[in-house]
Amino acid sequence: MRIGIPSETKTLEGRVALVPAACADLVKRGHEVYVQSGAGTKSGFSDADFTRVGVKIAADADALYEAGELIVKVKEPIKGDLERLRKHHQLFCYLHLAPEPELTKRLLDIGLTGVAFESVEEADGSLPLLAPMSIIAGRIAVQVGTHLLHQPMGGKGKLLGGLPATERGKVVVLGAGAAGGNSAALAAAGGANVVVFDKRPDRLAQMMALGTNVTALYPYEEYVAREVATADLVVGAVLIPSAKAPHVVTRDMVKSMEAGSVLVDISIDQGGCFETARPTTWAEPTYVVDGVTHFAVTNMPGAVPQTSSQAISAAILPYVQRMAAGPQWREYASLKKGINVDNGEIVHPALKA
Repeated sequence: MRIGIPSETKTLEGRVALVPAACADLVKRGHEVYVQSGAGTKSGFSDADFTRVGVKIAADADALYEAGELIVKVKEPIKGDLERLRKHHQLFCYLHLAPEPELTKRLLDIGLTGVAFESVEEADGSLPLLAPMSIIAGRIAVQVGTHLLHQPMGGKGKLLGGLPATERGKVVVLGAGAAGGNSAALAAAGGANVVVFDKRPDRLAQMMALGTNVTALYPYEEYVAREVATADLVVGAVLIPSAKAPHVVTRDMVKSMEAGSVLVDISIDQGGCFETARPTTWAEPTYVVDGVTHFAVTNMPGAVPQTSSQAISAAILPYVQRMAAGPQWREYASLKKGINVDNGEIVHPALKA
């Protein structure tokens, strides 16, 4: 099969879907692999790194999409990509269609097969292609939130970990999955007082085990409102697979927070779990509502492309191998669950709701 790996086009996105070592595996299996010129540069991989393992370099996006049958990228297609996608293409990437009806319509009009990383689900309910980027986003959320609390950034000027004779900062994390769990772990390791909300008892137990500075609670609305009101940093990491995220933090809860506090919405890819959240980019990552700084970048892991590209490439390669092997991939249960749109029809149940 001809596999095409285009350059990412979202603002300040630096990732590449498959690193040279992964491409080498596909070439050895007899596939033709095309990479758009410069696609790996921000991740630390030159065109020469790809050609060395037998990859063909496409001069530009037109040539890449013309050559490829299976298009493997990181983020959802935007204007330039959509103009080049055709009905015969199989698209494998993060799609996050639930909050994007216009993108959904465009893909349906094109008539291609769209398999979403975030929808690929194994028998145990795990989401193997979402997990690595969720881990990275969870860690970035605390790093960014810590920085935004600094007074020159408009924050309240609080050091999360505190020190003798000062108060510790307070971090509230909504959701204790891969993203939220990593946010909580990093905040706790830094010395902050951390409150984590989740519905699953096993996850609450895991969070309690992080340390004596971690409290794990069921997300009753009353409890969420109480803890958010006194938080310095709130991280939203609520996930309903392939569906739009619920608004767990209301506008009234945001109003109750102290000026200079920070909200980071990792769930923004699926619409956001803060009522006041709207998508932002790394070029203009923040905005302020009721004195509270909001950070809602839709491609957070794109800020660390060397790490992110290696992680996502390792996660997706086995699935790319199956898709490239022939149409029988549709019988592979986890990939079958990943199909969002196919031949002009919405396939995934969460998008039909």
